[in-house]
Amino acid sequence: MATATGGSEHTPLLPGGANTSQAGSSYSSAFGVTAGELTDMLDPKDPEKLQELGGAAQICKKLQVDPKVGLRQREQIGASGEHYDEPFQARRAAFGRNTLPDANVVTFWQLLYAAYNDHTLIMLTIAAAVSLAVGIYDDMLGSHKDDEVKVGWVEGAAIFLAVLVVCFTNAINDYQKEKQFQKLNAKKEDRTVKVRRDGGEVEIGVQELNVGDILLIEPGDIIPVDGVYLDGHNMTCDESSATGESDAVKKGTMDEGRDPFVLSGAKVLEGVGSMVVVAVGTRSFYGKIMMAMRQGETAVTPLQRKLDILAEQIAKYGMSAAILLLITLTVKYLVNCALAPEFPPASIMFSQFVSIVIEAITVVVVAVPEGLPMAVTISLAYATTKMLQDGNLVRQLAACETMGGATVVCTDKTGTLTQNRMTVVRGVVAGRELQSRAEARAFFETLPRETRSLLLEGIAVNSTAFEGPDEQGNIDFIGSKSECALLGFGKVCGLDYRCERADHKTARVYPFSSEKKTMTTIVPVTGREGLFHVHAKGASEIVLGSCTRMIGSDGAVTELDDKARAELQTHISKFAHRALRTFALAYKEIDADELAACNDEEAPLSNLVWIGVMGIQDPLRNGVRKAVEDCHGAGVIVRMITGDNIETARAIARDAGILTKGGQALSGPQWRKMTPEQQHAVLPRLQVMARSSPLDKQIMVERLQERGEVVAMTGDGTNDSPALKLADVGFSMGIAGTEVAKEASDIILMDDNFNSIVKALRWGRAVNDSVRKFLQFQLTVNIAAVLLTFISAVFSSNGQSALTAVQLLFLNLIMDSLAALGLATEGPTDALLNRPPLQRNSALITFEMWRMIIGQAAFQLGINLLLLHHGTEIFHLPDSPAGNAVLRTLVFNAFIFLQVFNQINCRRILPHEFNVFANIHRDTGFLLVQLFIIVAQWLIIEYGGVAFSTVPLTGAQWAGTVFIGMLSLPVGLLIRMLPDLSACFGLESANSAAQQHRPEVSTARMHIVSSVKDVQHAVRFFSAIHNSQQARRQKASDDSRNILSEAPSFAGRSTTMPSSDATAVPTANVSARGSWTRVKRAVDKSGDSTNGSI
Repeated sequence: MATATGGSEHTPLLPGGANTSQAGSSYSSAFGVTAGELTDMLDPKDPEKLQELGGAAQICKKLQVDPKVGLRQREQIGASGEHYDEPFQARRAAFGRNTLPDANVVTFWQLLYAAYNDHTLIMLTIAAAVSLAVGIYDDMLGSHKDDEVKVGWVEGAAIFLAVLVVCFTNAINDYQKEKQFQKLNAKKEDRTVKVRRDGGEVEIGVQELNVGDILLIEPGDIIPVDGVYLDGHNMTCDESSATGESDAVKKGTMDEGRDPFVLSGAKVLEGVGSMVVVAVGTRSFYGKIMMAMRQGETAVTPLQRKLDILAEQIAKYGMSAAILLLITLTVKYLVNCALAPEFPPASIMFSQFVSIVIEAITVVVVAVPEGLPMAVTISLAYATTKMLQDGNLVRQLAACETMGGATVVCTDKTGTLTQNRMTVVRGVVAGRELQSRAEARAFFETLPRETRSLLLEGIAVNSTAFEGPDEQGNIDFIGSKSECALLGFGKVCGLDYRCERADHKTARVYPFSSEKKTMTTIVPVTGREGLFHVHAKGASEIVLGSCTRMIGSDGAVTELDDKARAELQTHISKFAHRALRTFALAYKEIDADELAACNDEEAPLSNLVWIGVMGIQDPLRNGVRKAVEDCHGAGVIVRMITGDNIETARAIARDAGILTKGGQALSGPQWRKMTPEQQHAVLPRLQVMARSSPLDKQIMVERLQERGEVVAMTGDGTNDSPALKLADVGFSMGIAGTEVAKEASDIILMDDNFNSIVKALRWGRAVNDSVRKFLQFQLTVNIAAVLLTFISAVFSSNGQSALTAVQLLFLNLIMDSLAALGLATEGPTDALLNRPPLQRNSALITFEMWRMIIGQAAFQLGINLLLLHHGTEIFHLPDSPAGNAVLRTLVFNAFIFLQVFNQINCRRILPHEFNVFANIHRDTGFLLVQLFIIVAQWLIIEYGGVAFSTVPLTGAQWAGTVFIGMLSLPVGLLIRMLPDLSACFGLESANSAAQQHRPEVSTARMHIVSSVKDVQHAVRFFSAIHNSQQARRQKASDDSRNILSEAPSFAGRSTTMPSSDATAVPTANVSARGSWTRVKRAVDKSGDSTNGSI
């Protein structure tokens, strides 16, 4: 148990505590103590400093408050007589308000700037600026100055537009998520507390609390400020969310030897009391943690890191190709000028050089993947929007794709795997057994009337739980989970606990303690003056040990003999083996004299009458086992980390499918005693950690990350925040989680449900796949377009490429942007969970993707070069300027339709996925994008005219170019059927160990190894039995020979028994018939035959 003396082991959360701020020092002189002195005794807990300040009574005096009266409601006059305009102005100036400063709320424009701060977008901006400048020059002063339609500026402006779309999409998405998070926190902060002011009890908002307020505490309260205990009864707090201590902490004065410090964030489990508030806002324990959590930085995700590297590489290759094209075309032009009869004038040469520069810049623009950041943004934005509908509020956009690569999920038990609602599911009362919670009412009706009355009376009066609104405003039982379960059982059976408590005024209470593990309440017997019922409940073994009698099946009290005791112990053991928390109920009747003889420390637990035992369980959530199986099928190891004891943890994990055959379970203390090397040794098989602390979670994350795992961690307490921050993806609980945990997390589970984690896993993998699909398509287009532009320009007589700048603009802007929209919005499928996760450092582009990219690019390049040089013969076009215009339009149209059908190819990127049309009828976004591209292409061809350098095509020409585009599908199928030659090229195959993360010891392998060991143990066991039987047979055979060697005698007479060879030999004397019977049995077993008689 955490006590005041033990608190000194903690270290302060922030250097210097509250002394870091000197604000309000001029007001502190009005009080006898400073804010720094008050907070220094809390962080860490320091009873000596409390004594130096004179204890709780002197602190109240220095804070100018009477504990019996409280603060004045309209306190406007300071200690020195000065008058203030607002209530509590001097007090708040000296000690602060109970509010946290607004987190540096990031404005939309800051988010927009952050979205723009990307290498690829900056590079695109530079390219756009150069393209725009050259395009305007060419329109105004260059070769196109006489054109009717000026389109040189369009290319640069379009790239600027693409950059703006990416930035605004990112910024708007981040802004919406931040608003949703602020709205969620606002609900938590909107609550009231009870304080004593002007001698009466009043309710005020938590923001209105001041240092010096007398806060009244009740069971179920979550303490919003730090304080020092004044008085109360049996007040117990759960400070695990703040300190990590799993045991409940008894509060009291230092004179009582208890912990007098009440920390913000603690939850009151039982008892009532009052405390004087000594720290609020940023100076409180909770406030310091919240402020510290705001200092974190967002880590770069694996996908972002890979994309940045890829973008830089593509930019380098594109720049190299542009420089090579610039040099080649320049040299070619200068050679042609030198060989010409007359050297061209300077103005013409300058205009030609500008055209060459435009060609080179066009290559750079085509090469740079401007659609890639848009694809990532669209995919993440779409996924996070859909994930919110699945119960996941994504606070960090990048966490969505990181979750797709998760290899380990470390999950809490209570509320995540289970319903966080303890329920009576089994029980034995008066010889009758409750088999399930659904049968509770029917089971209760079968009990004798007196037994029913005693059972409900004990449940109602021997409890501190009560019914009231929970944090969400729903009416529920509040208090100890076990007591809530018993009251819930009573309610199902028709119990009105309020009436029972009103009818039975408590005579004496012995609160539950972790040492005695029982709670006892003494109440008068209704209608029988001077008699009292002693109701006891608690740990089954302890209560059973105090019982000497029991209620029989007929309701009568009988002696508890050894047989009945053994039977009850069997039921208790059976319940415990099924991970049920057992609570025994007992009672006895005493008179007034016996009541007077009871002392205040020891409950009268002797000679109790056993009523029954209840098995209580926090049931698993619906679908948890299926979700865990999905994780295992996806190659993700699920580890349960809980504060429960090891047996309960094992049973729950086994029911949930987490603890499999061959898996290992450890307790937190065992884990902490291990060296890092030992921890690494047990990690591959470790599936359950019980009795864990938040520090255990942090160490677990560190060890897993050292092994290259991508770790997802759940947490709900304040002290879980370091582990949530450290994990690659931190999940906090939207219902049970503290604000600190939510601040530290990346994703908030709005329903606290493990199933939502699996949904996040599916969406994360869908995002990764979407980006890879688009990347495959993007690189195919870029390689084909750059090579086609380069080759056609170099080998053209006038240096003109096959595709004009404006046509390339349509290809880059429309095709890339719309392709990103189409390929990045396909929802997740069940097939995503049928493969292992990706390695943290796996290549972004696999061998199969490179094979498809290069194969399709080579096919597209070959087809278009063939059309360019032999299109006039294929389509029977005249050799004239008009025919040449049709040919160039055909090349452009064929190139576009090759991309349209290649998008279908890119819907599936794994080597075994041959059906590229799978679920295409459900992929509405993709179909709409394809339809829009085809309609836009038709409009460009038919009405593009001068701007796109196109002419209308005939129906046959349309059919021909569409057919050429369709050839991309069979070519893609043939490429997929090629053998895996990744090893020859040093590339990573999609199914290779470099790509797929596989656990060192899979659940299947653990099962096999464990089964083999079971077989080995069975073989040894049966071998031992066999050897033992052989030894017994041999011994029996030897004994029989010795027996038959002598004749048995009765009453001193001697006779003979023939041996197996018919020779009479003397036998041993046998004095009793029973002895001879045993001898005969031995002889019979030995298989010998006897021919003589006695």
